[in-house]
Amino acid sequence: MNPLGKAPLPRSAGEAPTSEATPVAAVGGQAADHNGGVAELTVINASLEEWHQAAEWAAAEGWNPGNDDVACFHPTDPAGFFLGRLGTRTVSAISIVDYSQHYAFLGYYLVHPDHRRKGLGLATWRTALPHAGARTIGLDAVPEQQSTYARSGFTPAHQTLRYAGRPERSGTPAASVVSVTSAHLDAIAAYDRKCFPADRRGFLTRWLTAAGHTGYASVRDGHIAGYGVIRPARDSWRIGPLFADTVRDAEALFDSLTAHLGPEDEVCLDIPEPQEAARALATSRGLTPQSHTVRMYTGPVPPTRAERTFGVTSLELG
Repeated sequence: MNPLGKAPLPRSAGEAPTSEATPVAAVGGQAADHNGGVAELTVINASLEEWHQAAEWAAAEGWNPGNDDVACFHPTDPAGFFLGRLGTRTVSAISIVDYSQHYAFLGYYLVHPDHRRKGLGLATWRTALPHAGARTIGLDAVPEQQSTYARSGFTPAHQTLRYAGRPERSGTPAASVVSVTSAHLDAIAAYDRKCFPADRRGFLTRWLTAAGHTGYASVRDGHIAGYGVIRPARDSWRIGPLFADTVRDAEALFDSLTAHLGPEDEVCLDIPEPQEAARALATSRGLTPQSHTVRMYTGPVPPTRAERTFGVTSLELG
């Protein structure tokens, strides 16, 4: 998700970590520094430790990031995470993750509230965007920023609707659904590749085994017929991805993923709008639409089995 939101952040949130940084470029944006002078924006490649800054900003904006997202996201493409700094103060962030020779995804486009409307976000964007090269780039934009991305060559594909609420129980989960283990990894990675525009086995290895993450697979006749992951987040639980051959598989996975939740626990699920069956599933389990983003691309997207997508993995990483 790439909004330039309005939620305030604590003053200390923009202070840069003390770890070593790798400068990418010094670019034209400028602003007053703490001493009243003028500081030039420097864009750096952010380490995993430094990227926790962007996650905190995302939480303050209400994006509800998962508790362990940074550790899963950053190793996917360590060179694709960028922070803009004025002196020692971090003021902007953006990630552009290269998944393959043909596909990249842009997320975490953020500017600290104290430094918006100064051109610093655009300067950071222009410095980071070449990382994707000639790849098709995808992103999820809040509606008010759609025209901004369109001017940079992004074309809308569809809306993604966030459904949330306290899931209603529907009985005992199906026997065909099993807990994901390391023995399933090869089969799940192969299944995932049919639903996502690039191979992402490394990411899935982390995603399926991260602290607090729980994965289930639907197995029919010895073959994977779908899988899903639920993880704890700042404000609720998040389900993603939720990929399945059929509605019945998706229902069984959803019920297994939420079976351990308490009566007060809430979940959210991000659903591509064209997937009416997924929206019907969310509604049948007591979830309601809360917000939406716009999926946009710069070029042709590698083909996927879109009908199997009952919930995307993450608005920040595709």
